Parts: sequence; C-alpha cells; structure tokens
Amino acid sequence: MRLPAVSAATVVTAVTSVLTAAALVFTAGCSTDDGDTGPPDRSPGASSTTGTGSASPPEGAPSPPPAKGSVRVVRTVAEGLESPWGLAALPDGDLLVSSRDTGKIFRIAADSGKKTELGSVPGVSSGGEGGLLGIAVPPTFGSDHLVYAYFTTESDNRIARLIYDEKKPAGSQLGAPDTIFKGIPKGVVHNGGRIAFGPDRMLYAGTGESGDRGLAQDKESLGGKILRMTPDGEPVHGNPDADSVVYSYGHRNVQGLAWDAEKRLWASEFGQNEWDELNLIEPGKNYGWPEVEGKGGGSGFVDPVEQWTTEEASPSGIAYVKGSIWMAGLRGERLWRIPLDRTKPVAEPQSFLEGRYGRLRTVVPDGADGVWLVTSETDTRGTPQSGDDRILQVKVS
Repeated sequence: MRLPAVSAATVVTAVTSVLTAAALVFTAGCSTDDGDTGPPDRSPGASSTTGTGSASPPEGAPSPPPAKGSVRVVRTVAEGLESPWGLAALPDGDLLVSSRDTGKIFRIAADSGKKTELGSVPGVSSGGEGGLLGIAVPPTFGSDHLVYAYFTTESDNRIARLIYDEKKPAGSQLGAPDTIFKGIPKGVVHNGGRIAFGPDRMLYAGTGESGDRGLAQDKESLGGKILRMTPDGEPVHGNPDADSVVYSYGHRNVQGLAWDAEKRLWASEFGQNEWDELNLIEPGKNYGWPEVEGKGGGSGFVDPVEQWTTEEASPSGIAYVKGSIWMAGLRGERLWRIPLDRTKPVAEPQSFLEGRYGRLRTVVPDGADGVWLVTSETDTRGTPQSGDDRILQVKVS
C-alpha cells in the first residue's frame, strides 16, 4: 500500500583532518548523509554486505561514496502512462518510454512532459510478463536515428531496431522493424528484457529462463543469460565463446544492467522465494541458478555482491550514479542505494521512497545529479491510483 509523501531535511556532516609529519602528508576524511527526504524508512532491514575493501584503487579511480545517501523527488515529468517498462534518453535530453502491454513507444519531453506517440512495434505479443520490454538508443543515434527494442512475439523474445523519423505524423514515426536477434525463450514469466549499450558500444541483453529452470545452466540455450552482441546482432570478439553471444549464465531473470565509472558491468535479477540479487558480471562466469539462490554457492558459482529478501526488493532496473548502484524495487516498492568502493559495498544498502509511489520498474541516470524513475502500478500487479503510471526526476546523493 502506498503512503503519502512527507518531506524532511537532509543533514550533512563533514569532518576533515590533515596531519603533516616530515615530508609525508596523510589526509583522512569521512562524511555522512542522513537519508530520505520522505517518510521514515520502514524497511525490515537490508541484507548483509560482502567482505571489506579491495586492494588500493588505481590512480584516477573515483573515491568511495559516503555510507549514507539521500533522495529528493524533484518533479513528476509525466503521468498517465500505461504499463511503462523500458526508458531511454535521447541526445537532446528527451525520453523514450515503452508500453509493455500496448506495444507502443512514446517520446516524453523532459522539460514539459508532453507525450508524443512514435508508433507501435509490429509483432509484439503481450501476456503475463511478456510484451514490449526494454528499449535502447545506440551511441550512433545522431547519424542513424535507430531505436532498439526487446519484445515478446508469439514464438520467442527477440531484438529489433527501427528507424525513428520525428518529422512524420505522431503514431507513424517508426519504420519497419529490422530483427537483429531472435530465438530467446519466451514464457508467461521470466522473459528478461533489459537491453543497453555498454561503454564498448556493444549491445547487452538480460534474458530469463522463461520458467524452464534448466535453461539457465545450458550454455547452448539463450535463456537465463546475459548476452553481448554487435549492434547487428553478431557475436563479439572477446566473448567467452567466439561463436556465441552468451556472456554469462546461471541467471534466473535478469532485469537491470548498468556500468560503473570503471566500466564494470552490474546486473540485478529476481530470486525465487528467498534471495534477490545484485551481481558483478564477469565474462564466462556461472551465477548459480537453479543450483543456488543468493550467497553461499561454493566452488564454480559466483556469489552476488548484495542480496535481499524477495519482499524487500523484487528488483528491476538499475543505474550507477554518484558512486552507487540505484535499484528499483517492484514488490519492495522502494528505491535501493548500494554504495560501492569499486567492487565492494562500503555500507549496507539503504532504501528510499518506500510505499510512496508503489512498484518501481526502471531507473536511468538523468545526466546530472539524479535519475529518471519509472513506476509500474499498471502492470496488473499494482494498485493504480489517479495519475499512474509516472516518470519522476529524482535528485540523489
């Protein structure tokens, strides 16, 4: 159940001391930031963190963020959206948002919130957790005007690209889909769907095992994997198998993809009944499902960096901003902050906005000091209220 928004001030305390001895100078500092500007955090408790700090960071590596952060909802950018799922920023700052159940893509003016329909993606078959899911804008958009979409059809999940011509009438601005990759298993549940272009300009996709648990450990299957491919849908030099797009395996249902400041790939995924996960992705590694859920997988499996009970999270999209991973929670109805010192958390995860906007689906950096946050109350599992669903601009620290 959603709670009414309440604002409170954010308190920041900084203490810095400088000690000088002979010719050697040591500088130590710490800062704390007392959290959410909304109602008190009623989280039943975040998960335990992994390990302690890593080896000394390389020169130029970012400093770790403070243990505590804060969020402030700056404004509602758009409302009245139907089953929004994917979100992608255009070079001019406007946003593209996909509608899972209608198969349509809309442009949202970032300044005014004006909504313009681009058109429908042909071939989308909505049902259960399937439909028009993730969308991505390539780094070459300025010259090719392509939009990439991951969607469910009658036979599979696939990725296609469409030319976007904003000069055409609203509703007719998308060209015919050019399918670059197909054959990803589909199901009523666990269709994955998140796509994103990485720092290497390659296209990454998170898939689900479509309810068939065994597919996650089958390297010949595309289900329960993270895929890495060229913008044309071909395997990339440097993949674990030169002839395969499979980048990592042993996943149940990957929902979020993001890269940190040092170009490491992070992914969120749904657990079953016990543990949801945030994973640091390494090529060729096995993330355990269905043999393992959460930490403690033992030899041959990679443990998650963080884990949550399914009531706390049911994670979806993630973004890296200001040294932390920000993770949207569906069932958990909150935004999680995981502050990182390179590959390790510096503190326990901190939750914000619990219950205030309902289910949270997608989070994307806004290019400044915050994120775009998409709610998901109209996905048949929420309790929509007037104005749902929304895109919010949220300042974070």
